[in-house]
Amino acid sequence: MNITIYHSSGEAALFVQKKVEQLTPFCTNSTCNRVIVDEDKLYQTMDGFGASFTDSAAYLIHQVLEPEQRASLMRKLFDPEEGIGLSVLRNPMGASDYAREIYSYNDLAEGQTDLELANFSIAHDEEDIIPLLAEAISLNPEIKLMASPWSPPGWMKTSGSMIGGVLKPEYYAVYAEYFVRYIQAYAEKGMNIYAITPQNEALYSPGHYPGMLMLPEEQIEFIKYHLKPALLKHNLHTKIFCYDHNWDEPDFPRAVLEQAYDEVDGIAWHWYGGDPSAQSELFEAFPNKEVHFTEGSGGEWIPPFEEAFSNVMRTGIEILRNHSQSFILWNMALDEQNGPTVPGFGKSTCRGVVTINQQTKALTYTLDYYALAHFSKCVRPGARRLGASAANACIRTVAFKNPDQSLAIVMFNDSEVEEGITLALKEQAILSFALEPKSAITIFLKRK
Repeated sequence: MNITIYHSSGEAALFVQKKVEQLTPFCTNSTCNRVIVDEDKLYQTMDGFGASFTDSAAYLIHQVLEPEQRASLMRKLFDPEEGIGLSVLRNPMGASDYAREIYSYNDLAEGQTDLELANFSIAHDEEDIIPLLAEAISLNPEIKLMASPWSPPGWMKTSGSMIGGVLKPEYYAVYAEYFVRYIQAYAEKGMNIYAITPQNEALYSPGHYPGMLMLPEEQIEFIKYHLKPALLKHNLHTKIFCYDHNWDEPDFPRAVLEQAYDEVDGIAWHWYGGDPSAQSELFEAFPNKEVHFTEGSGGEWIPPFEEAFSNVMRTGIEILRNHSQSFILWNMALDEQNGPTVPGFGKSTCRGVVTINQQTKALTYTLDYYALAHFSKCVRPGARRLGASAANACIRTVAFKNPDQSLAIVMFNDSEVEEGITLALKEQAILSFALEPKSAITIFLKRK
């Protein structure tokens, strides 16, 4: 077996490729934790890992960086050989909180309506977002695109604005057609929208950036009687994932699937509340529906580097152990002020996968890049999750078999002390080593 190892043990030693003989041997204080991978136990098939080309991220990468910087960054993000091979992108349909202005694809003057969507246009996305998507797909043709709106156009809502309000019932059919137009417009650019969600964070209506409440009964009505029929009418095969919000309100997606089972393909989850076990709770209730993790951002609310890196590794492993087919962080890039954000947003504390300084054009790869790398570099689209168990719960682990039969095992030592680990395929020990506290390791096994 050929063994490739990637190891992260601190801020100055992230995702370092090592040979077996470079691993730390057991120290006398280490206890041996046996990690067993069972290739006979098969779970979900992976779509992959990624983040979002928000308006802000796309602007920074496409306009602020010099062309050679951008080309290098895109290779490091998407090229499976030269980079980390990101393979899932979830993009806002219109403005989110991370945009330079508030916009939809059909903005009208106050009091106007456009029931025929005659003014529909994705021209905004053609400036920065679509060129980057095209470049990403050229680097990794396996990329899948998801899309989620933060808000419909303001004229469809009770607030008359993309901020606040709810979707007026008389515009349900028009809004469903809005999704169709978006999918068709992207298809004309050669880009297939793999999946959509009806509403980002449907239980949260912010007062300072685009958003909208869409309660379960409203989402059921919209999906079942408008969105799904509109897709079918136009022979579109884009999947619909419901909910798109935190783990702490599982009754929402349960209600949607109970009443719109045939129209919904899966559930999208975020990490800002609750526990990833909610994913398994719903998967066990609806085993034929997909599980996707569509947004998690790090930021200054978890300030120390070690805690922040640990959070992404720990939570990422648990997300995948709870049946998710994807693990998607939030902004692909933010600037030195954690922006740009929409006017009136206030102080941003989020962290991008990379930081691009608008003043100096300096490009910095953040801990999120290296944490994602631990998963995306070796776990390829189409991989199946395998059974993986550790003798000690402090060794968090998840394992996969790729389509080419290679194996990828991701481990994170969540204890405060060094732990000795023996990795075994069923009963056959492959290698033994010590893993420092709060350190991550990805072991890639390729059969000769």
